[in-house]
This record gives sequence, C-alpha cells and structure tokens, in this order.
Amino acid sequence: MAVTCQLFRVIFGRELGQIWAPAILCQTCCQFSHPCKAANQPNAKSYPRWHPSRAYGTSAARPTYYLTPPQVNSILKANEYSFKVPEFDGKNLSSVMGFDSNQLPANAPIEDRRSAATCLQTRGMLYGVFDGHAGCACAQALSERLFYYIAVSLLPYETRVELENAVESGRPLQPILQWHKHPNDYFSREASRLYFSSLRTYWQELLDLSTAGEQPDVAEALVSAFKRLDNDISLEAQVGDPNAFLHYWVLRVAFSGATACVAHVDGNDLHIANTGDGRAVLGVQEPDGSFSALTLSSDHNAQNEAEVRRVRAEHPRAEAKTVVKQDRLLGLLMPFRAFGDVKFKWSIELQRRVLESGPDQLHENEHAKFIPPNYHTPPYLTAEPEITRHRLRPQDRFLVLGSDGLWETLHRQEVVRIVGEYLTGVHQQQPITVGGYKVTLGQMQGLLQERKARISSTFEDQNAATHLIRHAVGSNEFGTVDHERLSKMLSLPEELARMYRDDITVIIVQFNPHVIGAQQK
Repeated sequence: MAVTCQLFRVIFGRELGQIWAPAILCQTCCQFSHPCKAANQPNAKSYPRWHPSRAYGTSAARPTYYLTPPQVNSILKANEYSFKVPEFDGKNLSSVMGFDSNQLPANAPIEDRRSAATCLQTRGMLYGVFDGHAGCACAQALSERLFYYIAVSLLPYETRVELENAVESGRPLQPILQWHKHPNDYFSREASRLYFSSLRTYWQELLDLSTAGEQPDVAEALVSAFKRLDNDISLEAQVGDPNAFLHYWVLRVAFSGATACVAHVDGNDLHIANTGDGRAVLGVQEPDGSFSALTLSSDHNAQNEAEVRRVRAEHPRAEAKTVVKQDRLLGLLMPFRAFGDVKFKWSIELQRRVLESGPDQLHENEHAKFIPPNYHTPPYLTAEPEITRHRLRPQDRFLVLGSDGLWETLHRQEVVRIVGEYLTGVHQQQPITVGGYKVTLGQMQGLLQERKARISSTFEDQNAATHLIRHAVGSNEFGTVDHERLSKMLSLPEELARMYRDDITVIIVQFNPHVIGAQQK
C-alpha cells in the first residue's frame, strides 16, 4: 500500500498531465485473429519486469485530455452487472438477496474473468473470480468450465445416472446451471464439444466411484472439481486436436495460467475454494452499525509462510534456496497455486515434445519455449484449492470476492467499510487523518466540506462493485474520491496502466439476514 501511494504521488505530478487518454480497450479478446499483442505475453504475475525507458513516457506532441464525469462513469460502468434473486409471494426465501459485479481492465486485453450461476439440479449459487497471467486463455477456460465441474461433483448419484442415460439415448439434457453473465462475458463455442466430452468422462468416473443414495460432501466436491479440471486442461494439451484452431487453443490455455477464488452459498452454508492470490472477505455488521472484515481465504504466495513451507517441503533440500526466490516460485511466478501453467508442472521432455508437435504459432512464442531456471523436480505448482467453510449468521451482511488488483489498492477493512456504507446508506464518521502531510486550516476546512457534500448527496453508482472500484482507483491520500485522480488513472495509456495497477474484478454478494436468522432457529 505504501508503494502504491508513492507511485500515486509521482504519477499525479506534472508528467501525467501530458499523457494522452487512450482509445477504448478491447474487453473480451480471446480470438486468435485479434490484433491485441498482449494475449500471449506474460504479465507482472508471471515474470518480474521493468521498463525504464517507458516508466514516465511523455511526448510534447501529445495534447492533455481529462475525462469528464460522464466519461469516467461510462468507463467504470461498462462491465457492471447486477442480479436480484427472484421473490416468491412477495418474499425472498433465499439467503442471498442478489449480487453486483464489475471489472476494470489494466491489461489489454483484460486477463481477469468472472462467473456467477445458480445450481439447478442441486441447491445453492456459485460465484467466481479468475485472475489470468501470461494471457487470458486459462482464465477464460475456467470461467466457462469450472462451475460445470463443481455442479457435476455436487450431483447425487441418481442425477448423474439420469444425465448419462440422456446422453446415451440422445435425449435433451436437463440444464444444471443458470448463468448470470454480462453481455461481454465471452463463451467459446468452438471448444464446447471438447469441453463437454471431458466433462462427461468426469461424471462417468464419478459414477464408477459412487453408490446409490450417496450425497457428495461440498468441500470434497470443490477440491475434486478444481483438481480434475486442471488435469483435463493438461491432458487436452498433450493429446491435441485434429482441428488446428482447437489444437492451438488448448495449448494456449495450458501454457497460460490463472488463479481462482470461488464461493458456493447454500442456505446458511458458505464454502470458499481458493487457488492463488484472489481473496474472499466477509462484511460483518457490528452492534454499533460499523463493519468489520472477516477474511475467508489465504493468499497462496510468498507472504504466506505456511505456503512457502509447503512448497519447500515438496522438493529436495538442495532446492530450498531456488524453489522460492525473490518471493516468486522459481524466481518467476507470484502465485504458488494456479490452473494451467504447465511450464511449472510438466517435465522438460514433455514440454519439448508437445511444443515440437504443436502449431507454428506456438513456435514463435518465446514464453512457451522458455524453461524456468533450476527446474529439476516438477511439478512445482498445484491447482488444489484451500477450502474454508463458514456458517452464515444474521450479522454477515455481504461477501466480497476480488482479484488481487483490488486488494493491492485497498485494505480489506476499508473495502468492507466502503461497501457497508454503500449498502446501508449509513456513514461511520472517522477523524480525518492526513498521514504526515502538512495541511493548512483552509485545506482541512475544504476536506470537511467535501466530506459533508459527499455524505449529503445520493450515490451516483447503482452497483456496489462499481462504487468500490471507483474508490479503489480514485481515492486520494485522505480516503475520498478525487475526480481528477480518477480521470488521470483511467486515462493512462496501455503501456503505463499496468505499471500502476492490475486488472480489477469484484463480485459483491448481499445476504438476507432475515432468512439466515430464521434458518438458524
């Protein structure tokens, strides 16, 4: 956070005032013909990088542009989505009232993805945030496939039998998920048959391993679904496909990577399955009306000492100094758990064999051909999730799922305060802190007047996730949204934007305290 503040103080000086606002960025590029060059390039998660030559790139020929408030709102609201759980007889019988989600890209194309769905053959709802690296392909595949693997894992034996019989006889399948997607949330039609074939093989194996009357355990189902999908991603890349398009696609998915933070809500039971450095935080309302943060996931990176010990314990002592280096896996990868990333899972021989038999486009990809240093005892990476179960209480008012782009910008306590005040309309006033800055009496009066005006005015955002992202990107050192700062941050050209923030993806799930309280009793 301190580093972020230092960067803000630099970029909001004279240099940024000369930077030209970029054109609108492509939001959903995973097409091979798309001109975006970043799709196969590693981002800051996969390789440490620094570009001194373009750190503060300016041009005297570039005019200064500032975004107007309507332009800022147009950018912030472009990917927002809201869903309210339907009522029956004027009553909401679900523990979930609804959810808001949004995304703000820094990469071009954006490498984050999100998903939300209602389970139709079992109970509950699923929410997921997927943070891609070295391209968007793996995150895209997770956003389409992971919920189906989870849903199939949660099905009772009898329903799986019905599914298999329907496929065998050619009858239409009963849907198992109702998706809640923004129009920009892309589905790959070209890969749908391959995806279905792998999913069917999975439920056939589950049928062989289960018996009639057996009810799956949610935690075990989540772990099984995560691990199986990652295994299928790897297997599909090794086998390839006669279709050149699909062959290239499955290799792109496997050689890129993604983290996943998924929530399953069924009545008062909340399960979080986390792989990587996404985060799930619960907003708990205290008796005085304020909100406190309860973190329900652990970051799988070098800041987690238990995770560092786990990684080192899985490899020989001779690799103790190289398996985690400069706070990265093998000195390269920030998350210690992820889907895809076969460069950290396959043997060197397998990587070379697959690449040699792959399409020509892959031969030109330097990232795919690169072998990590000190690569002796793979696999170094796993997609196995860490599961957290929480029994919802009436004071648990909302859940925030966010990619690390959010948590790098705002502390979790600040996140739940912003969301809590937005949802309740009640502002908990704290003394204004200036963080060591020299502030005159006139400036302090201006801050107080600004806070008063902000409180008395109605919120301009109709979406809690948009409201949170507005604060994440536009908050100044005093904790208030500064339009000039927000305008400048959203005007950063592509080559600068990723240096100051990551893609941000947020899902905010609002709970129904009355239903939760009644179910408790």
